[in-house]
Amino acid sequence: MCVCAFGPVMRSALSIALAGLLVLSAVAAVPTAAATAGVDALTNSSPTNGSPTSDASQVATDGSSNGNSVSNAGASNHDACAALADDPRENPGTDRLGWENGCWANETLSVTREDGLNETELDAVVGRSMARVETVRDLEFETSVPVEVISRAELRERRSGDGNSSATNTSTANRLHQNVKWEAMLSIGEDENALSTFQSTQTATIGGFYNYQQDRIVIVSENATSPKMNEITLSQELFHALQDQRLAVSFNRSTREGNNAALGIIEGDGNLVDRRYQQRCESGEWNCLLPQASGGGGGGSDDINYGIYLTQYQPYSDGPRFVRGIYNEGGWDAVNAVYENPPASTEQVIYPEMYPDEGPAEISFTDTSSDEWTIPDLGNGSVDYARFGQAGLSAMFMRPVFESGGSATPVVSARELYNLTAAGQISNFDPLNYGLGVTDGWENDRLYPYVTDDSATTNETGYVWKTVWENGSEADEFASGYTQLLSYYGAQEVEGRQDTYRIPDEEPFGDAFAVHQQGETVVLVNAPSVEALNEIRDGAGAQTPTETPPPTDATNMPTPTATAPPTSDPTAPPTDSPTDEPPTAGGTTTTNGPGFGALTAVLALVALAVGSAAAVRRREGR
Repeated sequence: MCVCAFGPVMRSALSIALAGLLVLSAVAAVPTAAATAGVDALTNSSPTNGSPTSDASQVATDGSSNGNSVSNAGASNHDACAALADDPRENPGTDRLGWENGCWANETLSVTREDGLNETELDAVVGRSMARVETVRDLEFETSVPVEVISRAELRERRSGDGNSSATNTSTANRLHQNVKWEAMLSIGEDENALSTFQSTQTATIGGFYNYQQDRIVIVSENATSPKMNEITLSQELFHALQDQRLAVSFNRSTREGNNAALGIIEGDGNLVDRRYQQRCESGEWNCLLPQASGGGGGGSDDINYGIYLTQYQPYSDGPRFVRGIYNEGGWDAVNAVYENPPASTEQVIYPEMYPDEGPAEISFTDTSSDEWTIPDLGNGSVDYARFGQAGLSAMFMRPVFESGGSATPVVSARELYNLTAAGQISNFDPLNYGLGVTDGWENDRLYPYVTDDSATTNETGYVWKTVWENGSEADEFASGYTQLLSYYGAQEVEGRQDTYRIPDEEPFGDAFAVHQQGETVVLVNAPSVEALNEIRDGAGAQTPTETPPPTDATNMPTPTATAPPTSDPTAPPTDSPTDEPPTAGGTTTTNGPGFGALTAVLALVALAVGSAAAVRRREGR
C-alpha cells in the first residue's frame, strides 16, 4: 500500500495563502492570527480513478543522485550512532521499542543540518528517528528503509524527464475522465490538462514520500546546493513505512472521496505522530534537526492549483483530530482497529461523531443521454464515475478565496475557511474548516463524464453530477451556493430556460449548465452548449413553460367589448382585442441564480454575511 506525505513545504504554501487571507479578514474585524505552521499536507496519490499509482514511482531513478542517501539492510543490524553520539549508551541484548540500528530515541548526536548530511550522519539520524517514531507510536519496526535527501530542483528534473508519469502515460479515456472531473470542480479550464496540472501541483508542494513498491523514502529539501534534512518530515515518512510493515493499510482508491476518506486514518495517524514527535523536539526533550522558520518554500504559488491542493489537503487537516478522538477513547489499539474499518466518507472525518455508523446514503443513476454522448470506459474494472464528497465540494467553494488571495468571496468568507484557537490564531492542528454550511448535509454524490467521438481532439465534453442531501433545505442551500459560484465565474441566466446558465466560451469554464433540484437531490448538468444539455441529460435546460389561463364557464365570461367596424382599407392593421391577463415583462423567469440585478446582488451579499457566522457556529454544534 502506498502511503506518501507532503511535508513542511506544503505547510509553507498554506501559511502564505492563509496569511494573505488573514490580512484581508482583519479589515473585517476578524481576530488577527499568525500564519499556521500547519500539518503535513497532500497525499501523493494518483488522480486516476482506478488502480493506485504511486507518485514515488514517477521519481524513481537508477540510483544516481545529487543528494545524499543511506540504505540499511535490516532493522537494528548495525551501530549507526556510535561514532556521532555525544554520550554513547550500551546497546540492549535484543531489539526493543525506542532503539533502532544502535540508536536510542533520546540520543544526542553531533550533527548539524546547515551543510547537509553525509552518509554516516544520515544513517545515524534515520536510526534515531526510527527509534523515536517507535517511542511515540508504541509500534516496533520490522526492517529499516533506505532514505534519500534531494533538492526540489532535482525532484522537478526527475519528474519532467520520466516517461512513465501519469501526465503522459495514460489512456485517452482516462485523460478525458480527469479533465472532465476537475473541470466540474471548477478547478481546471478546458484548455488545461488535468494530469499535468495535478503533477505540477504535487511537485511544487511535496516535502517527502515513501515508495511502497521500492520500500524507500525520499525527503525533498528547498536547498539546491546542499539538501538539508527536516526531521519532522522524515518521521512521517518513516511512520508510513511502519504502517506498511505492521498495519492493515488497504482501502478502495477508485474515487477521490474514497481515497481522502481512508487517508483520514492513514494521514491523520501520521500527522498525529508528527505532532507528538515535534512537541518533544520543541520542549527540549529531544535534540532534533529542524529548519529555521521561513515564510517561503515550495515551488511557488504559481505552480499550485488550489482546487487540487485544497481537495487533497482535507485528510491532513481533519485527520489528526479524527485520530486523536479515537486515541483518547481507546489508545493506540483503538486507532489500529480503524485500519480494518476505515472511514467511509470524508464527512465522517470532518465530523468524527458520525464514524462509523453514519455512512453515505445509497445513490442510483440512470443514463438518459443521446447516442452521441457516452461515458468513457476506463477499463480494468475501474468505476466510470468520480466522487468528491463533502471535502471536495467544500474545496470547490474555497478555491476562489485562495486563488484571489482573499479578495473574492462569492459564497464563503475568508473567515469561514479556517479554524481558530481560543487565542484567535489559526489552529496548527486542524487549520482548515471543511464543514462549510453550503456543503453540510452531504449524503452522497456521483459525477459521470460524457464525451463524443470528437472529444479526444476538441476536449468538448460534458457531465452529469448527482448529489444527495440530508433534506430539502440542505439541498437548496447547496444549489443556491453553486449558482452563486457559477455567477462568480461569469455565468448568466439563459432566457426562456429553466434553471439554466451560460458562461461565455472565452472564459476558462465556458459552457452551459443546468441546476435541477428535486427534494433532497440536486443534479448538475454541463454541456458545450445550451442545446446539448438535453442530449447529455434528458430534460436538462428545458424551456420555461408558458402559463395557460384557466378555462371559464359561460356565465362568468366577461362582456365582449365592441370592436371597431371594418375599414375599407384592407392594409389597415387590425385592432387588438383586450385581455384579462396582466402585461408581462419580456424574458422574465422565476428561477434563482446568476444574472442578479443590483438590488438582488446587495441582498445576496447581506445573506452571505449573515450566513458566514452561522456556518462557523454549525461546525461546533454539528
